[in-house]
Amino acid sequence: MPRSNDKQRIIEHYDLVSPYYRSRWGEHIHHGYWIRGDESNEKAQLQLVEHLAELANIKPRADILDIGCGFGASSLYLAEHYNAKVTGITISSVQIKMAIQAAAGKQLDAKFLLMDAEVMNFEKQFDLLWSVESIAHYQNRQAFFASAAKLLKPGGSFAITDWFKKENLTRAETRKFIGPIEKGMLVELQVMDDYEQFLISNSLQIIHREVLNKNCAKTWDLSLDIIKDRSFWALAAKYGPEFVSYLKAFQAMRAGFASGNFVYGLFVASAIPNT
Repeated sequence: MPRSNDKQRIIEHYDLVSPYYRSRWGEHIHHGYWIRGDESNEKAQLQLVEHLAELANIKPRADILDIGCGFGASSLYLAEHYNAKVTGITISSVQIKMAIQAAAGKQLDAKFLLMDAEVMNFEKQFDLLWSVESIAHYQNRQAFFASAAKLLKPGGSFAITDWFKKENLTRAETRKFIGPIEKGMLVELQVMDDYEQFLISNSLQIIHREVLNKNCAKTWDLSLDIIKDRSFWALAAKYGPEFVSYLKAFQAMRAGFASGNFVYGLFVASAIPNT
């Protein structure tokens, strides 16, 4: 059977839906982080970036690699607010064009490259690796973390949010709550302990680990309103069962949050500095 996170399908999906995401969801393509609970979706998404950036303890003029940069909004935020030098990568050529367009005229030190995160090719190391909701798409996470760790300067940080499943789910729970998410969202979900082990085995020290479900669940209340837009269902009519599975996964995400079987998690890890 083909894997739910087949790479070519992921490319085709994001090339197709990114303009719709941008018009309906805003400049960021990730969960929101609600503090008070009454913030707008756009404000909540920015608060997620701010929360992760604060935990990552980003230094001014840091050299940052944004792995899975989407439309480039996080890259541009980091470049602006930390006077950082940021390189964003994604496998979607449509997203690259959108990111370059977003950066135009802003006079920030940010560039965007079409690159597969599982075969990254850089001649230098970075102060910070930044990855928001991207790694669950990758097919060999153990190899990815090994490759990524080599791109970190001594003392550098790796800041991650990603999608996970609850530990010790029964087969029935996995089939009911996780299967529809994986099928529709083109991901394969692991547990947070797996990522922690990948980080530790590559000589990275866990600085912070956090489950963000309480602050982020509202994302899918708003998302269900967004997919009522007829333009999304017109795409479903055009592109068939796979796109229908994607739209149905919005409800599955909400159910995953409500049941606690889906986990939205955060890690910040640090490369051991030279002594």
